[in-house]
Amino acid sequence: MHRYRTHTCGALRPAHEGATVRVSGWVHRRRDHGGLVFIDLRDHYGITQCVIEPSSPAFKTVDSLRSEWVAAITGRVTSRPGDTVNPDLPTGEVEIRIDSVEVLSEASDLPVPVFGDQEYPEETRLKYRFLDLRRDRLHKNVVLRSNVISSLRRRMIAEGFTEFQTPILTASSPEGARDFLVPSRLHPGKFYALPQAPQQFKQLIMVAGFDRYFQIAPCFRDEDARADRSPGEFYQLDIEMSFVTQEDVFAAVEPVLHGVFEEFANGRSVSPMPFARIPYAESMLKYGSDKPDLRNPIVIADVSAEFNDPSVEFKAFKSVIAQGGVVRAIPAPGAATQPRSFFDKLNEWARAEMKAPGLGYIVFENEGGKVVGKGPIAKFIPEPIQQRLAKAAGVKGGDALFFSAGKPDAAAKLAGAARIRIGNELGLKASPYFDFHFCWVVDFPMYEMNEEEKRIDFSHNPFSMPNFAHDAFLKLEGKDEKTALGITAFQYDIVCNGIELSSGAIRNHRPDIMLKAFEIAGYPADTVEQKFGGMLNALRYGAPPHGGTAPGVDRIVMLIAGEENLREVTMFPMNQKAEDLMMGAPSEVTPKQLRELHIRVVLPEVGKP
Repeated sequence: MHRYRTHTCGALRPAHEGATVRVSGWVHRRRDHGGLVFIDLRDHYGITQCVIEPSSPAFKTVDSLRSEWVAAITGRVTSRPGDTVNPDLPTGEVEIRIDSVEVLSEASDLPVPVFGDQEYPEETRLKYRFLDLRRDRLHKNVVLRSNVISSLRRRMIAEGFTEFQTPILTASSPEGARDFLVPSRLHPGKFYALPQAPQQFKQLIMVAGFDRYFQIAPCFRDEDARADRSPGEFYQLDIEMSFVTQEDVFAAVEPVLHGVFEEFANGRSVSPMPFARIPYAESMLKYGSDKPDLRNPIVIADVSAEFNDPSVEFKAFKSVIAQGGVVRAIPAPGAATQPRSFFDKLNEWARAEMKAPGLGYIVFENEGGKVVGKGPIAKFIPEPIQQRLAKAAGVKGGDALFFSAGKPDAAAKLAGAARIRIGNELGLKASPYFDFHFCWVVDFPMYEMNEEEKRIDFSHNPFSMPNFAHDAFLKLEGKDEKTALGITAFQYDIVCNGIELSSGAIRNHRPDIMLKAFEIAGYPADTVEQKFGGMLNALRYGAPPHGGTAPGVDRIVMLIAGEENLREVTMFPMNQKAEDLMMGAPSEVTPKQLRELHIRVVLPEVGKP
């Protein structure tokens, strides 16, 4: 018989009845039932119930076992009596009658109990992550992550992609977040950077003549943590393709994402291919976000023209419009039956959390065969305008209409947040409803106005190909702000359930167009050559049209697992302060190490950043 086990704790079934087996694992739970002692033994594969009578020679040892001790148990497989079968366990029809037990390891008192679903402070969970990972939900999430990555890899290879690895030690470049810097011992005063993404390398792979690249790529960014962003490091499915249009990228990526979500959906539905294509401007108008959650049926409408009508006496909105602002209407289907507290709470939420003046609203009712508005601001709006508002927003009697007013970006932000909150409060679901609802957001603006510096700047990715006739683009001048601000780019995001999985683009593969793109944003050619000379130089030696994207692995697994925080699907995450509480990182190093790197530490003064 094997030293530790003949079977795993998840393997035994009725077909094994009568066999003498050995299993090893952790004591998940110990129960004393009037003399009989039951031990639930757990390993990576599952749980097996083991039982012993007081008359057994091994009883004293079994009786001494405590939670999370590690033991090897030998015994005979028997069927459980009918009323003790556990249908929730794959091994629930059998148990092991213990003949002998060997204690392999004892456990001290646990700072984080493994049995049960109690919630514990993040600091405790991360400090004892090795115990936290023994808990069933988290253990399954990490296994799910591995299986999802395997599925992604299989599907990418089936789509004709080849996996390549790009460097981890590279040069610092402005990717939008702070770099993690690594000092060089051999080159005093110089630093490597950990890659924020393999962006330049994967483009160079295309320039080098390879065609379809992918990588499960680690990325490093020194940025603050959020529920959907891990501090320090994360992984993405990095993709790049040569000789492709935007639609070619979509056609390659959609089957991979749809397939992996469908594989692990466990009865949940996935929106069909092709995924919806929503222009950025439309997304901001209809959903108040460039990451629309399409499970929510509410569609926002622009009603600036209605409130700007001379017959409307509601001066608060008219003054906003006069100053270049807009008014957005957020339907609330069926909300007319809600109590006054429903409307008051939404107003309070807008003030307290969104820092807005509030949410004006109208409640519509059917009177005499027509829809009539009621509520605090309805008296300032003539009935014909109320009819126009109802028509513009697609509401009817029994519905309500909330309003967000302000500068376009601010109005969209409040309307988008209100859309989600109202949808959740009313329990609304789109028809048809999909548990995982995908879309592409396309046609992002190439430029935006930097209000602080009063100049044109890039709004998204400066290395994207402008969606503009090339000859006309090369003739543009920086002072032509109106034309520049109207240019879109071949930039796109893949979104699922209101979460951005990745950004992507068709790349700017022509040096002349790239230099012009930066020139419009106020960057002289010598500055571009200095910062991106390596990439420009490569493009000058014959670059194919190419593009790609990079869906976040952590976010994919988070969605599939039904979690709301990336920490729950990451094996060893850092805390909100980018600290590894288990390993004690970041940590101080010795003076000898600093001397070898020619570095001196200058700590900030107390009270100063």
